[in-house]
Amino acid sequence: MILKNYLLILILIVGVTGYAQQELEASVEGNVNDLPVREYQLTIDQEKVNKAGKEVMGMTVNGGIPGPTLEFTEGEYAVIYVENKMDVETSIHWHGMLLPNFFDGVPYLTTPPIKPGTTFKYEFEIKQNGTYWYHSHTMLQEQSGVFGSLLIHPKEKELEYDKDLVLVLSDWTNEKPKDVLRFLKRGTEWYNIKKGTATPLNQVIKRGAFGAQLDFWRQRMEGADIADIYYPAFLINGEEKIEYPEFKPGEKVRLRIIDGSASTSFWMTFGGETPTLVSADGKNVVPVKRNKTFIGVAETYDFIVEIPENRKMEFKIMAQDGSGTASAFLGQGEVLPAPDVPRPDKIGMMQKMAKMDMKMGAPALQSRPNHPEPYKLKEKWGMQMDNMDHGGMKMEDKKQNPEMDHSGMDHSKMKMEKDSSMAKMDHSQMDHSKMKMKNDTMKMSNSDKPNQEMNGMSEMKKDSKEGMQGMDMFSEYNYDYLKAPEKTEFNDSIPVTNVLLNLTGNMNRYIWSMNGVTLSEADKIKIKGDEVTRITFNNLTMMHHPMHLHGHFFRVLNKNGEYSPLKHTVNVPPMQEVTIEFYGNEYGDWFFHCHILYHMDAGMARIVSYDTKRDERMEPFPVSNLVRETNKFYTWGMLDAASHMTELNVVSSNVRNQFTALAEYGWNQNLEAEFSYEYYINDWVRLFGGVNVENEMENSMDELSTTAIGGLRYFTPYMFSLDVRLDSKLRPQISLAREIMIFPRLAVFGEYEFQADFGWVNDLEEGKDFENEQTWSAGLEYFLSKNFSLMGSYDNRFGAGGGLSFKF
Repeated sequence: MILKNYLLILILIVGVTGYAQQELEASVEGNVNDLPVREYQLTIDQEKVNKAGKEVMGMTVNGGIPGPTLEFTEGEYAVIYVENKMDVETSIHWHGMLLPNFFDGVPYLTTPPIKPGTTFKYEFEIKQNGTYWYHSHTMLQEQSGVFGSLLIHPKEKELEYDKDLVLVLSDWTNEKPKDVLRFLKRGTEWYNIKKGTATPLNQVIKRGAFGAQLDFWRQRMEGADIADIYYPAFLINGEEKIEYPEFKPGEKVRLRIIDGSASTSFWMTFGGETPTLVSADGKNVVPVKRNKTFIGVAETYDFIVEIPENRKMEFKIMAQDGSGTASAFLGQGEVLPAPDVPRPDKIGMMQKMAKMDMKMGAPALQSRPNHPEPYKLKEKWGMQMDNMDHGGMKMEDKKQNPEMDHSGMDHSKMKMEKDSSMAKMDHSQMDHSKMKMKNDTMKMSNSDKPNQEMNGMSEMKKDSKEGMQGMDMFSEYNYDYLKAPEKTEFNDSIPVTNVLLNLTGNMNRYIWSMNGVTLSEADKIKIKGDEVTRITFNNLTMMHHPMHLHGHFFRVLNKNGEYSPLKHTVNVPPMQEVTIEFYGNEYGDWFFHCHILYHMDAGMARIVSYDTKRDERMEPFPVSNLVRETNKFYTWGMLDAASHMTELNVVSSNVRNQFTALAEYGWNQNLEAEFSYEYYINDWVRLFGGVNVENEMENSMDELSTTAIGGLRYFTPYMFSLDVRLDSKLRPQISLAREIMIFPRLAVFGEYEFQADFGWVNDLEEGKDFENEQTWSAGLEYFLSKNFSLMGSYDNRFGAGGGLSFKF
């Protein structure tokens, strides 16, 4: 038996040349190799903190945000006691670590939650070296401060440098994270207004982009969203500006940079000499001189910098949407400033994208979630490039020659399983030497050439080919600069299973999914041991999605082919494709999700399963508790108090279900109230039923009428809300509503409603075939803050007036 195991390991090492032995063996619990033990104690508590000018309740690890750096040496055995002193349960996930399934730290999936007042013991062999991190995987606790760093030294030093410095990047909100998500669920532009990234109609028209805006509206999108949330502060090791004067001139410092943000990716730049990038996600890469570098949420990058003589160098981060920066300074003396990165031009992006043959706004909710059709979804949405010139080769030619296609597959002949869209194929059909796999899936002009250094900033030349304008805005978001120092490709004899995951989302309802299916409605993605799983991410949204697979490293297929790098988190840019592949050497169920915390909690997650028996220790902790977290009800409301009327609107909603209460009362004694239940068939269509109450006689509350109502609500192209219904008196009714932001903070809104009565139940006046009632209103709203607005309107029932609007 022992000989058989050694032979198997030998075969795997030969067949998977770039993977180390520890990445091929399944993790084993316990210190079976009698390794030296290194212990740590972590205490998670709730404390008042001030990170952005206001004292609020946060969550600390050993009293700090971020938590302490845990240092290990490869070949040690980690024992970490995590004590929960809070009044809510918590957890710790060891991000990027290869470890036994039971200690991965996802509550209710792999690991028991840490209940208040209890301590959990994590223990695992340190089988790797590099820069990693840890964070809570319970609800939204990571946003509140439960995260820290892992620094794992190699057994023998592999790179030349003098000192280490860990830099943990993060974002901070003074709001409660659950309130942030609730606010996003209601659909609002306030966060963009607050951080100056909104694109009101006056700015769009001024730039000559009204046609582009119409194209976005037609596809039910407000604009080119880059980031979701307003953050008053971005931090490096917990500070907006932080000094490290202890570093001496000439010293080489290895900066171990971790993006521990809840939802912010950053551009990183360095003052002085161009630094050397030496590692990504804990894995060494072929060293490359690089200044301006994008770091996605949950990624790690290591750079070696040299401290200048009599100067201090600045390391600077800018939030991806340009809404804020933070800096760290190394050394002493006059500052060597880091280059600034221009803020993104959202209106310019809209104009460029409108010129492309691109279908945006793919649904986040499929009408038949139990029967997803990922290849049809991909074919219908995203880049429609049949007539585009791909570096001298038409897409029609690629269709005729599957070897030229980036996937090497004829999708029409694939056998696909239900959720995971898996298709079995022989890996020998894939010739890596011929597959020039691009992160953006398109062979763009100059994409095979080295990035050009310009003022220390790598830039890509713009592609001027017809139909390709606009792709330059995504060209920097690829991994072509990452090259593994050893071959990482798999042997052709290993079977391959292919999975297509379209990344889908709805900004208006803030629902995020894969293949139009949220975690709460999804099947597990089945993984077969001793086989390769190849996943293609096709991003059909306007947001970046950093996708993280627990407990595994995967190859990110890029222009370096057999030297494609190994990572644990991969950023997928808007409207782009990225392909990864990994060897199935583990057991149990593992979490797989977008690492933007609010996207994960809104449904963009899956469970990857080896289909092995569930750990008996997890029986008291049903996985349904984890799934339910992504399908919770969120409730919000609005109260308008004006001189002519008062209106109250309260909504409670989860992924498919919604309850709505609406009441309008005019000071001329006109009342209408409505209570309804709605079911979302997909993003845009929902069926509803309920009751309506209104006064029968104008300007009198003496007689109220109650009717049952039912019908359909439809979110139309160009973003109108359409309501078509029939009440219990068989009176059909149709209404249409819309709101448009015309200036910064100022929006115009309007609604029209028409109801007909054909006398099918009510008696009509003699000589009349039908009666109708028309109501309409129009007005302006000026946003004062997140919760308050000034409003003025005219309603044909209540007249004109103005007042205050309160959102809660």
